[in-house]
Formats: sequence, C-alpha cells, structure tokens
Amino acid sequence: AEFERISKGTVKIPGLLVMRDVAIAKSEFVRNEKAVSKLQDFQEDPELFRYCALPQILKYVECFTGPNIMAMHTMLINKPPDAGKKTSRHPMHQDLHYFPFRPADRIVCAWTAMEKVNRQNGCLVVLPGSHKGTLQEHDYPEWEGGVNKMYHGVRNYDPSHPRVHVEMEKGDTLFFHPLLIHGSGMNQTNGFRKAISCHYASADCFYIDVTGTTQENISKEVKDLAAKKYGADVSVSFEDTWAMRGRLVHGERTSL
Repeated sequence: AEFERISKGTVKIPGLLVMRDVAIAKSEFVRNEKAVSKLQDFQEDPELFRYCALPQILKYVECFTGPNIMAMHTMLINKPPDAGKKTSRHPMHQDLHYFPFRPADRIVCAWTAMEKVNRQNGCLVVLPGSHKGTLQEHDYPEWEGGVNKMYHGVRNYDPSHPRVHVEMEKGDTLFFHPLLIHGSGMNQTNGFRKAISCHYASADCFYIDVTGTTQENISKEVKDLAAKKYGADVSVSFEDTWAMRGRLVHGERTSL
C-alpha cells in the first residue's frame, strides 16, 4: 500500500528516488506502480524503513557487522514485465563498487522476496565463491535495448562461470557479501516481481577516497546527480551522499 501511495505521488518522501525502467520511461505511462521499477533510499519513510530494523533480520546482520549497525542503502524493487528490450535484466555486478566505505567484510545485504521469485520472473543469479575475490572494474554494459541508470556491470564478465539461480518463496531472505558477483534475469511473466533490501555496514567502518580507483566512474556519476539535485554551487562529495543516507538501527554510531 505504501509503495502504491509513493508511486502515485500521493506521498512525498524526502530523499527518496523513484526509478523507472528505461524501456517504460521511453513510452507513455501513467503515474502508478506500473511505471516504477524501484524505490531507492526510503530511509525517511517510517513504514518501509521498519523492514531495516526487524529483529529477525538484525540478528543475522549482527553476525557480519557486529553490534553497531548502520542501514546504508535501501531499495524496494518492482521488477516489471520485460517490455521486449531485455531491460528488466540487472547486469552481473558487485555492490561494493557503489560503496566508498570499508572493510568489505563488515558490510552485508539482506534481500527479502515479497512474493515467489523464480527464473521466470527474474530471480537473483549469483556466482558462488566470487566474494573471496577482489573488486572488479564496472561500467555500463553495451546492451542493444539500453540499460537502466546506475546499472553498472562487471567488465569482461565471464558467462561460463558456474552460476546459481536463487529461487525464493515469499518472505525468504538472502544475506550476501558486497563482493559477491550477482545480477538478475529478465522478468518473462505478466506480473511484477517485488523484493525489499537493505545494505548494512558496521558503524565502525570508515570512508575511503576512491580517486584513481575503479570506483571513480560511479563516484563521478553520483556527484553529477547530487549537483543537479542540490545545485552546482553546493559541494557534495561521494562520501557525503552516503553519510546523509546512513541511519543507525542498532548500537552506537561510532564512525560512519
């Protein structure tokens, strides 16, 4: 219900980003859930943010982060039926590419299916063991039908690497490391595939300077978006964009 209210524009949430699939955005649409593929950064929405503080989730998160837990990145994903351009796919990527904080071993994602998720509607695809590797170079894949904003993928991705399709029942939750290479396939059904997720980090994590690293491209893209949002005269760093979004959900805010 909250998702529908936000999608229709009847509720305005500060800082929340409403995203649309590139294939849908190029066609005519009405302001409702059929146009929206993702709600990002819902930390100011009390109803949706309840998910991030659920004891059933945090008891597992704490195994990775320790007792001081920050909710850093929130998403409600509404994967649309593919419009024929294969744009409902999400390229194989590592979440750490987007994060200017470390150490990686103190960061974890909780990803919960809001309905049955299978290969037909575009379940998660993971490369087992890839979390033991290093951060790879990422960029926009050269897909014929276009690619959604911020959907960077691993460069030189090897499609022959063994993969696991993570089929889930409603309410199932997957916890995974930010270096795990993962993505999702097309939604080949007529319905939407909803999931909710939160990236958590230990409040003891620290920010790093990504200048001169493989993360420089995403840093520039995020800073350009911030300049459009806040005005070119306001200086917002890549680190600032994360510090503003982070919310303490357990323990003390020690560093992040």
